[in-house]
Amino acid sequence: MDDRIPITPQGYEALKAELQKLKSVDRLANVKEIETALAHGDLSENAEYHAAKEKQGLIAGKIAQLEHNLALAQVIDNSGQEADRVRFGATVTLEDTDTGDQVTYTIVGEYEADAKAGRISVTSPVARAIMNRAAGDAVTVRIPKGEREFEIIDIEYLSSPSE
Repeated sequence: MDDRIPITPQGYEALKAELQKLKSVDRLANVKEIETALAHGDLSENAEYHAAKEKQGLIAGKIAQLEHNLALAQVIDNSGQEADRVRFGATVTLEDTDTGDQVTYTIVGEYEADAKAGRISVTSPVARAIMNRAAGDAVTVRIPKGEREFEIIDIEYLSSPSE
């Protein structure tokens, strides 16, 4: 079984930056919070201390998760790729054939997906339906609200990383 996690170069850099911030800023600030709470004495009834220790555990867990994700990351850079088919990293404009509404999505890895920002996971129903399709193709997507038909209007691969 392949445990590799597909990710764009931008997503990989964002994970690295988040990990660095947790290690160099958040963890150090938390240590100071614990020291300040310890100075207040009696730990059994010290809510600040217990909150800071809980936060320390959350930070440690997040660091471990990010390190795990980075270790399994498979960076896929399709920038400058010929826009003949939808592949990982593509920015795709779709048109709903019923309403004529258009929407643009970039297909990314699970850990960098953010539908509100127009980034959908490669494992999402929409992405799975349009993978390896060409502009002009019509696809039917099964979504929680039922089935919708979309036409692929445009496929683009950015020539340089941005974000």
